[in-house]
Amino acid sequence: MVTRRVSRRSFLAALALAGSALLHACREGVTEPTVPPTRSPAAGSPTVVTSALKLPPYIDRSRLERELAVFNWGDYIDPDVLADFEQLTGVKVTIDTYETNEQAIAKLQQGGLGYDIVVPTDYAVQIAVGLGLLQELDRSVIRAIEHIDPNNLNGPFDPGNRYSVPYFWGTSGYAYDTAVLGEGLSSWQALFEPAEAVRGKLVMHGYYRETIAAALLWLGYPLNETSDEALDRALAVLKAQKPYVLSYTSENNDELLVAGEAVIAHCWTGQAILAKREKPTIRYVIPQEGCAVWQDNLCVVKGAPHPYAAMVFIDFLCWPEIAARNAAYVGYASPNRTARTRGLLDPDLATDPAIYLDDATWRRLQWFRDLGPDYVKYDRIWTELQAG
Repeated sequence: MVTRRVSRRSFLAALALAGSALLHACREGVTEPTVPPTRSPAAGSPTVVTSALKLPPYIDRSRLERELAVFNWGDYIDPDVLADFEQLTGVKVTIDTYETNEQAIAKLQQGGLGYDIVVPTDYAVQIAVGLGLLQELDRSVIRAIEHIDPNNLNGPFDPGNRYSVPYFWGTSGYAYDTAVLGEGLSSWQALFEPAEAVRGKLVMHGYYRETIAAALLWLGYPLNETSDEALDRALAVLKAQKPYVLSYTSENNDELLVAGEAVIAHCWTGQAILAKREKPTIRYVIPQEGCAVWQDNLCVVKGAPHPYAAMVFIDFLCWPEIAARNAAYVGYASPNRTARTRGLLDPDLATDPAIYLDDATWRRLQWFRDLGPDYVKYDRIWTELQAG
């Protein structure tokens, strides 16, 4: 196994500044990203002992190519899982990494550099399909997709999962310190009508789509709303909140909570998980008004030099025991329902209703969609908020 790694966390601050113009450089009229930071291996997570690995009978070993090139986010797969795949199949896996979806798409547009698999976020799957960069999946090989939670399948970015298989996912709610604010918070009200103990210790997301979405949801609008009336109201709410905001950031939300500099923070699921491990009084909330959901996905590159090995690798990552081991390393929520129902996942996370969601909570979530030419309205709001 050969690995060339780039940290995913390092790109987050630049992401908030880059704005939607970066996306429109890839393709006009596509959705901006909501991408969480890369996580370290989960401290204290259970070790999942995998039974003797065997290829299932629907895999034709004679068709396996000898190599596989994976283009992935940095530190986003368990090295031991890769080693097991190599030993099981005899396929040598090379990992190359990218820092943003846009970087990945640009490289694929330049010819793919021999990549077989790429791992784009939801909105980027739609972009890549539109650009002809992905090939349809062979479901006669990727049969372990049956273990994936139906809530994670059939997203608006790839109806029917013709091109993608869910890999990791999360939400964008908020985390807070129950030792300071108690147990009862359940609404965006906690951020937009902050109590005295919150003022000056409130962190909002550094990615403008997330922050504007929170305001829109609090006001009762969909998070992809583009009407002038709704956006003006959202800006007014954000301006009223701003004097109480410690920081707009997507990078160290968890660290600010752990240090006590913040008592509540708008953040991604993974950041809340990390903060809770360091400080058990941290609680993560999916507000009753709803929040954004994101998902990274396994895809096969169009013209991949090793397509059969790629399909087999995706199937392998969907095996419940493999998915559980990978989730323990990466630290984000796994879409593998079988791994969860068999008790293979970290029990502290698997039983947290704000991390692994019931169907009713799923119905409160919304995917970011393409804003088209209205993206300039969001740029204007963010610029005015930051300047005000």
